[in-house]
Amino acid sequence: MGMKYSARNQFGTIGVLMAGPSSEKKISLKSGRAVCEALQKAGFRAVPVIIKTDDARENIRLLEVKKIDCAFIALHGRFGEDGGIQKILDSLKIPYTGSRVKASRLAMDKIASRRIFKRSGLKVPRSRVLEKASCSGFELRGLRLPIVVKPATHGSSIGLSVVEDPRQVPRAIDAAFAFDARIIIEEYIKGRELTVGILDERAMPVIEIVPKHAFFDYQAKYKKGLTDYIVPARLSPAVAGRVSRAALEAHRLLGCFGCSRVDIILNDRNEPFVLEVNTIPGFTETSLLPKAAKQSGIDFTSLCLKLIGLAHGEKTKK
Repeated sequence: MGMKYSARNQFGTIGVLMAGPSSEKKISLKSGRAVCEALQKAGFRAVPVIIKTDDARENIRLLEVKKIDCAFIALHGRFGEDGGIQKILDSLKIPYTGSRVKASRLAMDKIASRRIFKRSGLKVPRSRVLEKASCSGFELRGLRLPIVVKPATHGSSIGLSVVEDPRQVPRAIDAAFAFDARIIIEEYIKGRELTVGILDERAMPVIEIVPKHAFFDYQAKYKKGLTDYIVPARLSPAVAGRVSRAALEAHRLLGCFGCSRVDIILNDRNEPFVLEVNTIPGFTETSLLPKAAKQSGIDFTSLCLKLIGLAHGEKTKK
């Protein structure tokens, strides 16, 4: 199913923002190029906007030079997903895809978002937070091996370790601290890895992720053939509904807009545990939001245009 637009210039010049200063730059470039190519092939005016820094003045100058009428944000990680670029676009009154500043900031911060989820009754893994400035050691108190160690504000499994041997804990902590001043150490929940794409306040079909590695790490996410994706996931209607409701609730609790992707672990009692909400999901050929959209009858170009249309609609509501 494709969406029909009466005029190819109705959105003006679409700037596809990509690259950025974060550790997820390579994935962002893949996402951005895929979006740009799809829009150009469909006859829309789309231009790549390569973001190199988080400096506000430099980015304002870049955006003014590009003379874009709206922005498709394909910036993953810091500055793209934490509200930084959104704040600049708001100041320039340029409509943009995805969540606003506050929701972006909350979703990027796994510590803050999990507190909100837990307070509202969603299940989340038991966890502890370590801060680099005050960290003098770590004891497993209350957590059993295996554990997951990860940065508080990074995606794509960067800096993440699953630890089964207590001797490997210090190395995992150092690896996570290499990317963030705050890290999360949480219980490893054995179960099925699921993800739910949210588009325009609706949950799309649940996807089950079956990595051929021990867990869904960076390589498994982005290298072809290392992971199987089952769309839709093999779940009973009741369990699928439970998972979808948890995902949509997480999206709404943070105030997300347009789209998101919610990562969930389903334990052996069919209880969904919310891990995180991604406000700017990947748009590569192996990315999960486009897979879910395709299962719903929305092709890649139509997905991009839907998000741009929502961005314009959001602007008119202000």
